[in-house]
Amino acid sequence: MNSKKSIAERILERILDRMARMPRETNRRIAAALGRLWYRMDKRHRKIALENLKMAFGDELDEGRRQEICREVFDHLARVVMEIPYVRALNHDNLDQFATFRGGEHLQAALEKKQGLLVVTSHFGNWELMAVGFSMRYLPFNIVVRPLDNPFFDRMVGQMRCQAGNKTIQKRGSVRQVLRLLRKGEIVALLIDQNTDWYDAVFVPFFNELAGTNKALAVLALRTGAPVLPAYNVRRPDGRYELIIEPEIPIVRTGDTTMDIEENTARFNRVIEAYVRRNPEQWFWVHRRWKTRPYQPWPRQIQAHR
Repeated sequence: MNSKKSIAERILERILDRMARMPRETNRRIAAALGRLWYRMDKRHRKIALENLKMAFGDELDEGRRQEICREVFDHLARVVMEIPYVRALNHDNLDQFATFRGGEHLQAALEKKQGLLVVTSHFGNWELMAVGFSMRYLPFNIVVRPLDNPFFDRMVGQMRCQAGNKTIQKRGSVRQVLRLLRKGEIVALLIDQNTDWYDAVFVPFFNELAGTNKALAVLALRTGAPVLPAYNVRRPDGRYELIIEPEIPIVRTGDTTMDIEENTARFNRVIEAYVRRNPEQWFWVHRRWKTRPYQPWPRQIQAHR
């Protein structure tokens, strides 16, 4: 496999391997400097983050607090990027230096149902570290992903995600494969916190706005009966991440499929919103979460002239 790697990939891997030996305090200081520079230079994503914060919180936050969170978001994302070498070097011996764990009993209870397991997660904390740490402490699982635009980085990140036994599933056309895995009793994780085009979405509340949210998780849960567990991670003051598995989300089944998909998807959004509200600086605000808008019928006065 190494023979297929380009020279650039080999050089990057050597750099990352050396960075993994860097003292964590040095790494943190470099990340802080990069975060400040990123915030100043990247006007486009700074604007997106501020607009998102305004849409999400409305008058709950004043302009000063939104600016403060925005700066903290760039600092956090810089730290996530700078932690990539540590994630690549994670193993069973050093895992506790980077992560703590809570909620394993919820995972065990869900697996005992022997119906497979769906994990709802998001781009919060250090989601790449969580994927690797989860599989090392508990069990490997399958992650539904969209390929990165750059093949070079897609290969690198894919290898990192799978280093402890995880497997990735390409998002496009993934439903049949996910159904097979659930029937085999496996774990499948889906990230549902990014904007979704209207043909794959239901529009349900997320903060103070309707957000186009992928309906696949609700469809799979209703169709298979697989329990749905929320999992997320949050950076603590000591620099480690706490990986948290929350209790199973009860699934609504009224017999009205459309209504059930919407209500369950709204429930998933409420779970994600709750932990983003507690630590807003650790979510991926630089993504246009509310880009796809719900269909709005023409006003009556316009329709009357058609």
